[in-house]
Amino acid sequence: MKHLNKLITTVVLLVGLLSQAQDANNPWSLSFGANAVDTRVSAASNLNDQFSDYFNTKDNWNFLPSVSYLNVSKYAGDNFSFGVTGSINKMSKFVNKKATDGTYSVVNPGDYNYYGVDLDIKYSFMNMIGSKHFDPTAHLGGGYTFLGDVSAGTMNAGLGLTYWMTDLVGLSVQSNYKHSFDDARLPGVDVPSHMQHFAGIIFKFGGKDTDGDGVYDKEDTCPEVFGLKQFKGCPDTDGDGIVDASDACPDAAGTVAMNGCPDTDGDGVADKEDACPEVAGLKALKGCPDTDGDGTTDKADKCPNIKGPKENAGCPWPDADGDSVLDKDDKCPTEKGSVANNGCPEISKTQMNSLDGYAKTILFNSGKASFQKQTFPVLKSITAILKENPTAKFSLSGHTDSTGNAESNLKLSTQRAGAVLNYLVSNGVASDRLSSNGFGDTQPIDSNNTAEGRANNRRVEVKYVK
Repeated sequence: MKHLNKLITTVVLLVGLLSQAQDANNPWSLSFGANAVDTRVSAASNLNDQFSDYFNTKDNWNFLPSVSYLNVSKYAGDNFSFGVTGSINKMSKFVNKKATDGTYSVVNPGDYNYYGVDLDIKYSFMNMIGSKHFDPTAHLGGGYTFLGDVSAGTMNAGLGLTYWMTDLVGLSVQSNYKHSFDDARLPGVDVPSHMQHFAGIIFKFGGKDTDGDGVYDKEDTCPEVFGLKQFKGCPDTDGDGIVDASDACPDAAGTVAMNGCPDTDGDGVADKEDACPEVAGLKALKGCPDTDGDGTTDKADKCPNIKGPKENAGCPWPDADGDSVLDKDDKCPTEKGSVANNGCPEISKTQMNSLDGYAKTILFNSGKASFQKQTFPVLKSITAILKENPTAKFSLSGHTDSTGNAESNLKLSTQRAGAVLNYLVSNGVASDRLSSNGFGDTQPIDSNNTAEGRANNRRVEVKYVK
């Protein structure tokens, strides 16, 4: 037994060296059960005769009614695995070679103890046949067998079948032919070639599932977060069929089209971005409706059924006086006017004629910009006309006759026009409606050769500016 223990230790170490580090799920397996040893295969003279009495368990099989073998193996990739098997039996049935009468005799060689330590390479056909439960295998390997006080090395080959009841637990059977290198078929002298059969239960283990979701880490896209098998171990918190990592709304069930977010009103805008999530609207308006199509959402539109500009809260600008000039632009919103005059009425022709007439009667003291006394009633009349047209603008232009030099005349004409402007402003006419300028003697309207002509040329004209 000392030698057996040493051999088992050596073989286990050898398996550890041969089995490369794997990334397959549950790379380790452990199986145990009962084994039977049959020496008939080496007693027969031909292949057909060797297997003709294969299932004669009563006469040929040596069997211990207890757990009599243990196998440990490790998956090595590409359907291959390496394993070591230790087995024990008691040889009470030894099949002798065929007698001259064509029969075989079975004798008790002496109740020899049988010990086997075998290393094998196993290939699984499970993936090839596409089965989830049936796992046929082929085995090839070698080992060492102890029979009583003798021992011998063997070359092994066999077939097996495992039925996996679950992913981790299965029932297995296997038959190995063990060819002895010391086969004189003399009990107590050598170890004959023989068949060894195994039947037992097998467990797979070693798989790592960090998050405990039933998906092994090697196949788990989210190995540290509990998830679902159909999503390769990743979670889908809201159960909408979109994994949380790809779900823009992982806590609210949505659709693929909305990247996992809900769209309650079905307007194509996800609820989280929809300013009106329960009313179908427009994407351009963040999911809110715009009934009148004026670009202002109904909830912000004071006139939701009538188009209007955003600046007026979605309502059309009013035109109270109906002059086609909107109140916001109408300088006279309650009085019909013209577009050219910013919504205010145009100054009448009669009033303009009056202004022209009054302007010609504005008299100044000689060589000065001060008014003669009789001019003030005229200035009052001009003021009244300008106030009747509160938005109209006017220009005041001063002119002189040719008496005196041009420079003095220009200065004097400018002063006189300014004097009229100052009077009008001081009497209630807005200054921004008026402008003044002087032209000296450059724009005469009559001859400067007569006293009457010169009098006509000394004037301040009042002109309407639209």
